[in-house]
Amino acid sequence: MYNLFINTGKELGHINPEIQGHFSEHLGRCIYEGIFVGEDSSIPNTKGMRNDVVEALKEMKIPVLRWPGGCFADEYHWKDGIGPKESRKKMINTNWGGVTEDNSFGTHEFMELAEQLGCKTYINGNVGSGTVREMSEWVEYMTFDGVSPMADLRRANGREKPWTVDYFAVGNETWGCGGNMVPEYYANLYKHYQTFVKQYNPDKKIKKLAVGPTDKDYNWTETMLRECFRQQGTFPQNFGYMDGLTLHYYTLPYDWDHKGSATQFNDKEWYMTLAKTFAMEEFIEKHSAIMDRYDPDCRIGLMVDEWGTWYDVEEGTNPGFLYQQNTIRDALIAAINLNIFNKHCKRVKMANIAQLVNVLQAVILTEGEKMVKTPTYYVFKMFSAHQDGELLESTVNTDKIGLEEQYMVPNLHESVSRGKDGKINITLANLSCTEAFDVSSTLMGSAIKSVKATIVGGEMHAHNTFDEPSVVEEKEFTDISFEGDRISFKIPASSVMLIEAEI
Repeated sequence: MYNLFINTGKELGHINPEIQGHFSEHLGRCIYEGIFVGEDSSIPNTKGMRNDVVEALKEMKIPVLRWPGGCFADEYHWKDGIGPKESRKKMINTNWGGVTEDNSFGTHEFMELAEQLGCKTYINGNVGSGTVREMSEWVEYMTFDGVSPMADLRRANGREKPWTVDYFAVGNETWGCGGNMVPEYYANLYKHYQTFVKQYNPDKKIKKLAVGPTDKDYNWTETMLRECFRQQGTFPQNFGYMDGLTLHYYTLPYDWDHKGSATQFNDKEWYMTLAKTFAMEEFIEKHSAIMDRYDPDCRIGLMVDEWGTWYDVEEGTNPGFLYQQNTIRDALIAAINLNIFNKHCKRVKMANIAQLVNVLQAVILTEGEKMVKTPTYYVFKMFSAHQDGELLESTVNTDKIGLEEQYMVPNLHESVSRGKDGKINITLANLSCTEAFDVSSTLMGSAIKSVKATIVGGEMHAHNTFDEPSVVEEKEFTDISFEGDRISFKIPASSVMLIEAEI
């Protein structure tokens, strides 16, 4: 018997909905075919956006969407993507497959998509090949409501009122594809560029994000904060010039040269992959410790705006399109990461899985008119119960499981929140691919009135295809009981559960 203890009287932080955010890049079939098919398409759409994808994402309660990249962001010139589609400039997408980008999906189309989804907007600006003026004018075009050259241009292109930009990142991966910079150089460049990301509407403040580290580059975090806080005594109101610092980490079974298959793996590779995803917690803790020295009150968020699994592409697909399948293993990895983000919600204010449709750990796959929801989709839908909740103190006793000493993982992993309706939401993952476990969950000091549960699980290779789209789904879980302050159940192997308790 494994015991999960929940202290319903101790709240540890607020869980931003944006922790369950998403990322859409001009990469492969994410935007084109995956989201945007154009108004003339035979695929049912509204202003070019696929109706089936939009409805699925709304059902999943997508909270925020990042666009246009990624590496693509630092080659994207926003003025090429406005105005009549037939006159928009074409470009070569040198980062992803060398295909022609016709810019038919631009600023107006992205904002239309966000309005259809009802989600917040996260724009990634071009530092690598762009200019301060270009970035400044984009912000003016999107958010200024008065008379100005860019606001007038927006109106001429059919949009009278400005949009809301919730988050704006100054560059992407400037340590790599965004310019191969050292942190000292980028820190000063960031302060320069962000100065001209103007706040035209004080009631709808743009949150400015600085490029942070990749995985364990702690020197990048230290240098960025040291340099951005250097003038703090002179301008204390600027507070590091940022609202967030980004972090990127991908889970690979092996390495960048040989990542491993998305669907063909054994028990050893199952545990290896899960173990590697747990590095996320170490990275968050160590980067947060550095941030705590400069920002003890957690005013600056750690934004994990690229994360997820990265495997070898599916056979027969363009290597630059990063198309991969999605199994129960990915569902477990999603649950582990989302639990980690919840438990670090005091510092982690947003996270964006890569990517939304047809790329890497996508929640949706499409092929022509067909669409399937992946196991990862159902985990995100399940975890939406935590959105805007208060993290509760929780602990579960665990055993280490696995086949190799360096790749052992806990058999169970959890996070718990209290929703605005007062209900307790428990997400629990069973990381064993072979064994079920009996669990007794105690809500200390709280009498339970009712319990209901759902589950996502199955054989570890299980996945949805266009021919069999319903192999993995979120299902009702009824083999659960409660008495007093205790809930009892057996969690099946390789599964994720959501338990909702009314107290």
